[in-house]
Amino acid sequence: MTPELAARLAHDRALWLTTLRPDGSPHTTPVWFVHDEGTFWICCAAGNVKVANVLDDGRVSLALPDPDAPAVAQGTAQTLRSGFPEEVVRAFAHRYGWDVEAGANVLLRVPVERWLLDGRATSR
Repeated sequence: MTPELAARLAHDRALWLTTLRPDGSPHTTPVWFVHDEGTFWICCAAGNVKVANVLDDGRVSLALPDPDAPAVAQGTAQTLRSGFPEEVVRAFAHRYGWDVEAGANVLLRVPVERWLLDGRATSR
């Protein structure tokens, strides 16, 4: 990972998450996230379409929006309904002022399996 991509992962406020609907069509939404040691953490309401999609098929794509320095990753999302890691809870609170434990939220844990684009304008 380039230092520039690491900086973006620490400071960019949103990324695009693409999940798969039951019919195989893509569902893409902007999400707030935390990235830690090769894993994306995404918090969302338990009733969101993206959560239902992940429960049906965990394959996802994640993209940081920048046409000059595209970053796109693939992974398999896992859904956590409780027992959120304390460091992730603190990171969301610090970054967004959001208490992810308040309300009916879930965390999506997405370890990066492959970087398709790593912040440079060429593919790998």
